[in-house]
Amino acid sequence: MEVEIKVRRFNGEKSYWQKYRVPVLSGMTVLDALLYIKENIDATLSFRYSCRMGVCGSCAVKINNKPRLACETQILQLKDVQIEPINNFRVIKDLITDFDDFFAKHRIVKPYLIRKNDSYEKPVEMIQTPKQLKKYYRYSLCIKCGACNSVCPVSSTRDDYLGPAIMTTVYRFMTDNRDEGKDERFKIVSSERGVWRCHFASECSEVCPKNVEPAKAVQKLRIKSIIYEIKKFFK
Repeated sequence: MEVEIKVRRFNGEKSYWQKYRVPVLSGMTVLDALLYIKENIDATLSFRYSCRMGVCGSCAVKINNKPRLACETQILQLKDVQIEPINNFRVIKDLITDFDDFFAKHRIVKPYLIRKNDSYEKPVEMIQTPKQLKKYYRYSLCIKCGACNSVCPVSSTRDDYLGPAIMTTVYRFMTDNRDEGKDERFKIVSSERGVWRCHFASECSEVCPKNVEPAKAVQKLRIKSIIYEIKKFFK
């Protein structure tokens, strides 16, 4: 059967809709359809993808007004197919958006284990128990697709706001018993651009393709921030 696919295009100056008729087979994803269009109908159509397995997050687009991974979304499960770039990111061309600021904010919060006395000459294995791993494991599954940021009302109005994906990353490392960088990260997430700016709309958790629950991470990070400030006050 053939399905009409409506794609929002952007040529660098103006945005417009374009329709394509694509033959669809059982098991075909939205990404498969985009690849068919590019290879057989319109080679100028631009979009981003990589793993095709729901791991890299590169193919996140807005499908029927909801952020989804194109490689995981089955076309035959959709009544209509309308594809747009995700919100709250500058559109470069067609479905490709600019993630430079997104990853710059990740670098600010230092998304790695911070150790005070690390030795690369004499590395020490840091063993964790299953219980210690479980505390942060869910939040380590974020694939940086940007879906949560794209539906965040604060991210849409404040360029300096860290956003749910970045704060989820912060929570992941601050809950890891091997990390010693809490002081550095609390200064960032406890600021005006961090957890206290969140309005708790919870849309970020609603659209997360990996069920990471960024909204929950932000609220838990708030509790950690309060405890940290209280302890600091009484020192």
